[in-house]
Amino acid sequence: MAPLTATSAAREILTRLHDVMASRSAAQTKLNQVVQIIGEALGTEVCSIYLLRDGVLELFATRGLKQAAVHVTKLGLGEGLVGTIADNVETLNLDEATSHPDFAYKPETGEELFHSFAGVPIVRREKAVGVLAVQHREQRKFDDVEIEALQTVAMVLAELIAGAGLIDESGPGAQGARDTSPVRLPGLKLVEGMARGKAVYHQPRIEIEHTVAEDIEVERHRVISAFAKMRDQIERMTREADFGAAGEHQDVLAMYKMFAYDEGWIRRINEAIDSGLTAEAAIERVQQRTRMRMREISDPLLADRMHDLEDLSNRLLRIVSGQLGTAAQLGLRGNSILIARNLGPAELLEYDRRRLKGVVLEEGSLTAHVTIVARAMGVPVLGRVKDVRRTISDGDALLLDGTTGSVVVRPNATMEEAFEARMVVGQKRRAEFAAMRDLPAQTTDGLRIELMINAGLRDDMAALDVTGADGVGLFRTEFQFLVSATLPQRERQQRLYKEVLDAAGDRPVIFRTVDIGGDKALPYMNKADHADEENPALGWRAIRLALERDALMKVQARALIEAAAGRTLSVMFPMVSEPWEYDEAVALFEAQRKWVHGRHRPLPNLIRYGTMLEVPALAESLDMILPKLDFLSIGTNDLTQFLFAADRANPKLAERYDWLSPAILRFIGRVARETRAANVPIGVCGEMGGRSLEAMALIGLGIDRLSITPAAIGPVKAMIRSLDAAALRAKMGDFLARPARSLRKDLTAWAESNGVAIT
Repeated sequence: MAPLTATSAAREILTRLHDVMASRSAAQTKLNQVVQIIGEALGTEVCSIYLLRDGVLELFATRGLKQAAVHVTKLGLGEGLVGTIADNVETLNLDEATSHPDFAYKPETGEELFHSFAGVPIVRREKAVGVLAVQHREQRKFDDVEIEALQTVAMVLAELIAGAGLIDESGPGAQGARDTSPVRLPGLKLVEGMARGKAVYHQPRIEIEHTVAEDIEVERHRVISAFAKMRDQIERMTREADFGAAGEHQDVLAMYKMFAYDEGWIRRINEAIDSGLTAEAAIERVQQRTRMRMREISDPLLADRMHDLEDLSNRLLRIVSGQLGTAAQLGLRGNSILIARNLGPAELLEYDRRRLKGVVLEEGSLTAHVTIVARAMGVPVLGRVKDVRRTISDGDALLLDGTTGSVVVRPNATMEEAFEARMVVGQKRRAEFAAMRDLPAQTTDGLRIELMINAGLRDDMAALDVTGADGVGLFRTEFQFLVSATLPQRERQQRLYKEVLDAAGDRPVIFRTVDIGGDKALPYMNKADHADEENPALGWRAIRLALERDALMKVQARALIEAAAGRTLSVMFPMVSEPWEYDEAVALFEAQRKWVHGRHRPLPNLIRYGTMLEVPALAESLDMILPKLDFLSIGTNDLTQFLFAADRANPKLAERYDWLSPAILRFIGRVARETRAANVPIGVCGEMGGRSLEAMALIGLGIDRLSITPAAIGPVKAMIRSLDAAALRAKMGDFLARPARSLRKDLTAWAESNGVAIT
């Protein structure tokens, strides 16, 4: 007998299920036959089907458990092993069921005789509508072959129970009386901006009508043809994508195209067809597997790449099924805000940019490919918005506020007027800020503040001219690493750095060496290096990683040195905790400078070395490190969480610690005094400097260089040009000597009484 494979096992079961599904038997009879077929094919002593009815999982059919338990045994979502599988939409495979913390004993089933347990969710419309479970007396885990076959069969079962009218339509998300009252949904700001329009769902739901193939070769040819059409679409899109300037989004699209030609993906779909599935069902089967893997991925960068693969699966499924296309292919009829669980970069490019005003995502992240492309398109994006499908219907009026991070659904007249007023005020302010573009960031008493931008992409450099900023105070070089499928080669890095310097012209650019690792792990690096870090922000990242993996830093050093030939190169090292780390980093750069010089290649006229002060420990070694520095930058984002031991990613702590608390201001003030006494230029880069009241406080502490987001340049410059810096600095001592819990109230009152423009 040939060895059992997932393909052969599934094919044997599906062949027999085909006849069951085609028969005119009652639904209960069919399910009774199904558990017999699966149990016999896999040689399991127990096979059971649980279906979701009225929000409860009910035992509908079984082979091996007591028949008296059918329609009697019931489990809530999250209750027992079956409830856990349905609630988490995940597979369980246990050699001893009773050892699992979620095990719930149901005496009427007689299951105490059986030790091993495996269960897979029966999924329809991305939600579990039941569970298929098998059990053995023997204490062993089920083979991967058996699990794979169960997952394939569960997919076919979803069609059978839907056709029999056994799907529970009364659960969450079911259609009923629709709420028409206004609702405000919070989210994560991915691309800032404000937009209004009608809700349009990106992807009409594709219903797979037939799952079991009549002719495998016919299905295979359908998939081959669909792949060819999909690749043609993507080739055309990448040729026609017009952003007006080169940028990292081009790398994103190149990687997206690479996924479309991935042989592993094609092979998995063909294997699913071999098991007896139709082309549509095979694509959906592989897509389900991808979704389950995504739930297990904690690495956000790897998850983003999995989203790209799901985007391609959706595209392929639409082509092979011949069903309606995306909202982009159907055409937007007016000003629209797109709604999607997630979105691939190529799918976003298909939309009419004149009518697409914004995007709302159930998922999404700051480093996702769609975010990078949307930023280049100038489309505001809000991510991590929960309960979208339950709350928003096609055609609902939406007000998307990408500056505060919320979307208002079905706004009333008062909300509409307030939003419109904010948009008008925003446009007026932008016009006022634009009028100040060429004016210096100088206080009323003549103090010149360097006002610089934070950047990380080539496209960001356009903001220098738009805002009139003095330069780039923080260029995050890791962005190029985060959007790449492989480690960027030296030539590619060098090309980016040279383009950035060319765009800046005479304005300075401070390059921060790559800050990866921790919560910015790269999928192409050894996973063992950053696996299971309980506190990734405090872990193996930034300068720690770069010094240990010095080949990565050597390549970046050479790329920066060669790109800055004939100019000044400013390099800043992140997360330095002790002076010796800075010394080693500088020594590495200097060794690369000597190497380049030894090859008779042009060098920078000058290399300026600086460090970020994010780790509080470095403040205790300032006397040792300041004599070696050309400049110092305080990174307020990480500094705040380290100083307060508060994870800024934790929503319960995100707003707990005020940047205007005495602890932060006293710390920064002390560092500023020591640094200025050593005649070392000091600045702040981070969100703190981008808020006008906080920026005013920093100037009061002696900071005269701020590096902030481009959008904050206008408001902060307006504040600076209305500020008497000497008067504020004279007052800051009093504020800090007898501080309240936060100085926000005192500083706001002082700003108002002194005519400082705070927004």
